Amino acid sequence: MMHFSHFAALAAAVGFAAAQNATVRYMPFGDSITEIVCWRGLLYQQLQAAGLTNVNFVGSNDDENPAGCSVSNYNEHNEGHSGFQAVNIANQNELVGWLQANPADVITMHLGTNDVVYSSTTSEILAAFTTLVGQMRASNANMKIIVAQIIPISYATWNSQIVSLNAAIPSWASGLNSTASPIYVVDQYTGFDASTDLRDGIHPNAAGDAKMAAKWYPAIVQAVNEVTNQQAQEQSEKRELAFVA
Repeated sequence: MMHFSHFAALAAAVGFAAAQNATVRYMPFGDSITEIVCWRGLLYQQLQAAGLTNVNFVGSNDDENPAGCSVSNYNEHNEGHSGFQAVNIANQNELVGWLQANPADVITMHLGTNDVVYSSTTSEILAAFTTLVGQMRASNANMKIIVAQIIPISYATWNSQIVSLNAAIPSWASGLNSTASPIYVVDQYTGFDASTDLRDGIHPNAAGDAKMAAKWYPAIVQAVNEVTNQQAQEQSEKRELAFVA
């Protein structure tokens, strides 16, 4: 157990207070189930209500899409791209540029629906996920990564492939997990009813948006707290070095 001097303890306390006020950059990343949805506004509202006002949504998209969400006054930035596939995003290194333009500390990823529709196999999708995780960590070695077991869709053949993909995600994530850059798996599938929670067979309606926001929320809070703690530690170490110097 590490023991601190009185000054070090004071520095740590000051550092934590400073880190609490530091911005934590959060990127909602995915396809249309991230872009043309209302769960981002609900999530923003929940984080604000919890006092996590230092969480800044980042991404190249910055409009309310679709219009008419129950929450309209929120930080709309995101990196959701309708019709995009994880395989293509990975192979074309698109996430690299998106993260260069909008660096993040925390990222949620809901991808795979379009890959399934366009006949990518589970192994191909997971290989793309692995590439994307590597790109996230190249951008930020301490990136907190939150990956969804994706929501169901109303098309039975494709949905069976989604079930297979979702079943493979936990062991895939475990194999890539690290202390500095943990991967959290959020089960967006269980409890989501394709017959009542989708507006068009693919995208969530108001009930579905509420379920998605509720599922993301605890993982994002945990990730934000980890980033805040790391920021506090860094502030403390800087103050200790300055004192020694």
